[in-house]
Amino acid sequence: MKTINNLDFKGKKAIIRVDFNVPLDENFNVTDATRIEAAKPTIDKILNDGGSVILMSHLGRPKGKEEKYSIKHIIAKVSEVLGREILFAEDCIGSDAHSKASNLQPNQVLLLENLRFHSEEEAGDSDFAKKLASLGDVFVNDAFGTAHRAHASTTIIANFFPNDKFFGLLLAKEIESINKVLKDSQKPVTAILGGSKVSSKITIIENILDKVDHMIIGGGMTFTFIKALGGSIGDSICEDDKLELALEILKQAKEKGVQIHIPVDVIAADAFSNDANTQIIDVTKIPDGWQGLDAGPKSLEIFEEVILKSKTILWNGPVGVFEMPSFANGTIKVGEYIAAATKNGAFSLVGGGDSVSAVKQFGFEDQVSYVSTGGGAMLEMLEGKTLPGIQAIIQ
Repeated sequence: MKTINNLDFKGKKAIIRVDFNVPLDENFNVTDATRIEAAKPTIDKILNDGGSVILMSHLGRPKGKEEKYSIKHIIAKVSEVLGREILFAEDCIGSDAHSKASNLQPNQVLLLENLRFHSEEEAGDSDFAKKLASLGDVFVNDAFGTAHRAHASTTIIANFFPNDKFFGLLLAKEIESINKVLKDSQKPVTAILGGSKVSSKITIIENILDKVDHMIIGGGMTFTFIKALGGSIGDSICEDDKLELALEILKQAKEKGVQIHIPVDVIAADAFSNDANTQIIDVTKIPDGWQGLDAGPKSLEIFEEVILKSKTILWNGPVGVFEMPSFANGTIKVGEYIAAATKNGAFSLVGGGDSVSAVKQFGFEDQVSYVSTGGGAMLEMLEGKTLPGIQAIIQ
């Protein structure tokens, strides 16, 4: 893999695609700087070599030029994280950007205005990509979160750097971590798939069935499988049009020798509310008016045994409605089991928006091997797709 470690950047200007699409509060303060912090090692390496850095990113989903999506709102946070002054260009192309990039000195950082203020960015426009490319000597992609998009700044720009394009350290680590699950895994391999819908996970399930020994199915997906198997699920969430598909997944798993673990009991509630009445009940015998909102104690015992024996673990999706404290126990316990397995030498990868939120919320971030920064991009890699932003650097 051609990473920035393959080059001495002394005297070079690196234009880096970063993912600084960070959340802001109503006063435009950054509320979570994880993505900025994640790019720091790449930026530091280039600056320490004696190079200079031009950072480009999108922020939000602006329709044209919208003040609230200006990258200028994050200058202070980027400066704080990098520990140095940040220069800012009022646009990502044009005279101001060109002049500031031309005059950039070694060890300086220039931050460009929001790429998506130009519709050509998402359209993958070649002329727009060429204008961005003209600002730097070397292209570095360190934005895993947008690597599944064939945008001008993630993919098309690489065409203008045939011999001078590299993976940043963050993007390289993401690829390496996912390949540890999909290609270089130590057995037994366990995938924990949660969330509400089978339909959103079907291509992942199909792609990883050949690579895992155990698959734990939790969250709302559980009830589509239970109903397909003839159980009573009360008012629990269910995709009635995916019952046949659920049975087909179970059949394929059996043929491939993969053990599927579905909850045997749940915490059921008489309303979708943190203050609802609850009972622990057999997952196949949920009465009308009740819905399963978390994994039950017997299920968690089964999950614990499987996870603690695993050498490679993928976690994508919570096993209950963890946003409500009354139904967070299952997800917290799964986090504890994964942390314990990791401490014992297992490799654990967490990815997908809700599981990442849960890991951060409950303090497991430093107790797992790797937390992916790209939800959609990670899911597409797990589905077996080649991401255009990665392919552009490789070819």
